[in-house]
Amino acid sequence: MEVSKISKFRKLTKEDRILIAQWREKGLSNKKIARLLGRSVSTIGREITRNRFKGWVYEPLHAQNLSEQRKKKAWEVKEPLKDPRIYSYVMEKLRGGWSPEQIAGRLRLVEHKGNNSWHICPETIYHYIYKPENKGKKLWEYLRRKQVRRRVKGGRKSQRIRIPDRVSIHLRPEAVNQRTEIGHWEGDSIVGKGRTNGLHTTYERVTSLIKFRRMITLDSDSSITAQLNIYRKLPEALRKSVTLDNGKEHVKHTILKEILGVATYFADPYSSWQRGGNENCNLWIRYYFPKGTDFNRITDEELKEVEEELNNRPRKRLQYLKPIEVFNSYLRGCTSN
Repeated sequence: MEVSKISKFRKLTKEDRILIAQWREKGLSNKKIARLLGRSVSTIGREITRNRFKGWVYEPLHAQNLSEQRKKKAWEVKEPLKDPRIYSYVMEKLRGGWSPEQIAGRLRLVEHKGNNSWHICPETIYHYIYKPENKGKKLWEYLRRKQVRRRVKGGRKSQRIRIPDRVSIHLRPEAVNQRTEIGHWEGDSIVGKGRTNGLHTTYERVTSLIKFRRMITLDSDSSITAQLNIYRKLPEALRKSVTLDNGKEHVKHTILKEILGVATYFADPYSSWQRGGNENCNLWIRYYFPKGTDFNRITDEELKEVEEELNNRPRKRLQYLKPIEVFNSYLRGCTSN
């Protein structure tokens, strides 16, 4: 099945390159690969030509390494803060208490509007501040949070790990994307006190139903146990797939397919909006269990009460029906067949 088209400006990722290599091995044409990835044929052709190994073999890890080397070299050549005019402007505003976003925005929209040579990205300023060779300058002291080390953009380090048999969200059936079929879920974890425990949360994309179960520890065993506990109680027609984030607790996701037949897909890294319903449901759950909650001190009865309360709130997207009402209507249809 062809995937939905994505932004043509997004650079090819390591996962994209792995898919390209797999599809080429199966004999797919550049045109077909381009359609599957939502890219232009020229992008695929240029990628294969530039990153081939020994002149003709396309190997994804080799291709990724070449791409990263070119990116690093380009950064070294084009780093805007090497321009003395921009450097002076950035340092002046940093010392005045401006954030990198405010500096970049003012420079682009007001001070030198239309002059691309004066434009700078906020991320470039952050990169310069936290560059190892600039450590002695202590430039982070000019930032609001004054963090000596910068947090990884997008959140948890777990997103960097390799997830075996990971299937991209871009290969999901169109019925999932269009919300025309029930039984497709979104899943994630809520972290508890000291990152020692938490909840696995799920959100059904058609009915907005929320389910969550305790994770005694934040690891893959506890996560898959919680997921099996949720999905095995549902009819097969109501547990077709789940789209997960890239946390390390999801490395055993294939067990869902092996035991219950639940297909698993993964959102792009740092793209929580692709699981927007689940992200919203986590915010609602956090209203009851704020950050720092020790879930091992929360009883099963308390968890169930919160789940029931959330599923009994009318939703605008459901024409003010309750998620539990809509879900139960489908459930009755499944059990009557």
